[in-house]
Amino acid sequence: MNTSPDVFSPAKLGPLTLRNRIIKAATFEAATPDALVTDDLINYHRRPAAGGIGMTTVAYCAVAPGGRTDGWQLWMRPEAVPGLRRLTDAIHAEGAAISAQIGHAGPVANAKTNKAQALAPVRFFNPMSMRFAKKATKDDIRDVMEAHANAARLAIDSGFDAVEIHLGHNYLASSFLSPLINRRDDEFGGSLENRAKVARGTVLAVRRAVGDRIAVTAKLNMTDGVRGGISTDESLQTAIWLQDDGGLDAIELTAGSSLVNPMYLFRGDAPVKEFAGAFKPPMRWGVRMMGKNFLREYPYREAYLLREARLFRAELTMPLILLGGITNRETMDLAMAEGFDFVAMGRAVLAEPDLINRIRADKSTRALCTHCNQCMPTIYSHTHCVLTGAPDR
Repeated sequence: MNTSPDVFSPAKLGPLTLRNRIIKAATFEAATPDALVTDDLINYHRRPAAGGIGMTTVAYCAVAPGGRTDGWQLWMRPEAVPGLRRLTDAIHAEGAAISAQIGHAGPVANAKTNKAQALAPVRFFNPMSMRFAKKATKDDIRDVMEAHANAARLAIDSGFDAVEIHLGHNYLASSFLSPLINRRDDEFGGSLENRAKVARGTVLAVRRAVGDRIAVTAKLNMTDGVRGGISTDESLQTAIWLQDDGGLDAIELTAGSSLVNPMYLFRGDAPVKEFAGAFKPPMRWGVRMMGKNFLREYPYREAYLLREARLFRAELTMPLILLGGITNRETMDLAMAEGFDFVAMGRAVLAEPDLINRIRADKSTRALCTHCNQCMPTIYSHTHCVLTGAPDR
């Protein structure tokens, strides 16, 4: 007898009840030119909400101006609340929930466009900004944890139903977890227990700030996908600690490094030419010459992170969100049968905001997304699918 839940059945996520178990993953929208909400950003999330998603996730709401990957990225502050309230109201009107992904980009932050020095576990060069991130002091670390807590409070004021704490992709918390990047010799470096202090402390700071008023989830790397990065074994131990700390309602399992190996998360084609075209010289020339070393191709398959995710499902009792290569009903049902509580979808829903309603109406529906990944370079202008034009059309 099949006892796995129907992916379209309502599900509890902390204090929330989502109308189904399908989450729109955070995919950077490039729709906040003044670091504030725009009608474009609202439309970006309203369309998948109207298209049947259970919860949509607003990507990368930075907790501090220096924690942005670019200077035009939204960051959580009182001036942003009215626009964010318009956004959450629009999503709720469509019957969906909405989460704010909060985080600090750390060594990925663009110090040049942010006009603020980036932070990292150690002094670290960022080729995008051509600047060095400074080694974070203990005061810096404390301030970043409190900034996450403040961002979560502002999310409540703005009407969000959840926050997702970004602990992946070698942003700040993830860079502390990485033995490749984190070469510190103090209480935040060395052992995994020390390297995990920033992630664990950040989660607990957020939970203390919000109580049970909203759901709190985290995006956690299962592996960095690079030699010397965090291993699956170390990440699993980190997840066990996060579960035992009691600060999270769910973990979304991810992989890859925005600094070193971004395609490990995305799989499929590596659009080096299109990435080069998104930059001005000399960065354009550098991407053309060296892009294949950075943008490595990994073959696409459905549920491509499932193998690693099974290890986490076997050891953890808390709710888990499966991400990566989920484009059809069969894969959704497989995730439910494997014991995952939710699935998260990115590129497929970007290409077709109404995909979830169509899958619900017809189980044989296939996504139009070809995993060409040409949407990725559009994050430097206005994120969209190059095949369908969505979410604008």
